Amino acid sequence: MKELSTKEVQELLLKEEPNIIDVREDDEVAAGKIPSAKHISLGSIEARMNELDKSKEYIMVCRSGGRSGQAVQFLESQGFNVINMTGGMMAWNGEIE
Repeated sequence: MKELSTKEVQELLLKEEPNIIDVREDDEVAAGKIPSAKHISLGSIEARMNELDKSKEYIMVCRSGGRSGQAVQFLESQGFNVINMTGGMMAWNGEIE
């Protein structure tokens, strides 16, 4: 599984607009998410993966890195190019909206 630290994701955001998917639940996202992140809860990933483009790379985010890791494993098995953000939002000290 490919992984990036929160610091690496923050540095990436300064240079480009990566495709970030937040797999947390609605109430967690309501408390704040990375600007530009798309919210698709882990339980909805299978039903909504048609919204993702297999030619693009996605960074998966959750609270601590566990659920995003599950999402990465599932999406990789479906042929997607995905990366897990280690530490999740608990380790994030960048901007949130």
